[in-house]
Amino acid sequence: MGCMSIAAHVGGSQVLGIIPTTLAEGNFVGKTVGEEIRVPTMQDRISKMLDNSDAFIALPGGIGTMKEIFQIASWAQLNIHHKPIGLLNIDGFFNKLLSFLDQAEEENSIPHSAQQIFISASTTKEIVDKLEDFVYKPDHIATQIDWSKGNSSKKRKMDLSLHL
Repeated sequence: MGCMSIAAHVGGSQVLGIIPTTLAEGNFVGKTVGEEIRVPTMQDRISKMLDNSDAFIALPGGIGTMKEIFQIASWAQLNIHHKPIGLLNIDGFFNKLLSFLDQAEEENSIPHSAQQIFISASTTKEIVDKLEDFVYKPDHIATQIDWSKGNSSKKRKMDLSLHL
């Protein structure tokens, strides 16, 4: 993350680092370039990232990266946000993940709309172009969910019937 934030900053981009205080104080990630927001937990980090971003781009990474990709994707599927999620598929890093999603859709484990949440590209220019062209296509069931706090008294009936 540090190398990417430095490159973005040097290139003239605004950089916002959102980091749990424990990681920042433990000197696990190095110095943040640009603005830094410290939060109490990793869950708070994801929420703050959602509040402060227009889109997401995942780079090849480990378990934490996968967890964050799927958490943000599940929130998109649940209609919590309408922001594009890009996978920077350097050297085919995400190919097996994308194949897994294809298989999950073929086996009706996930709807087609869930797979369409992800945008994949092998170069930064291509991913940025695709993110700029992104048009949100909500799942028809998810659009029935009202996440606004002001309408918590409204109950919507969802069709949760099982079709075998």
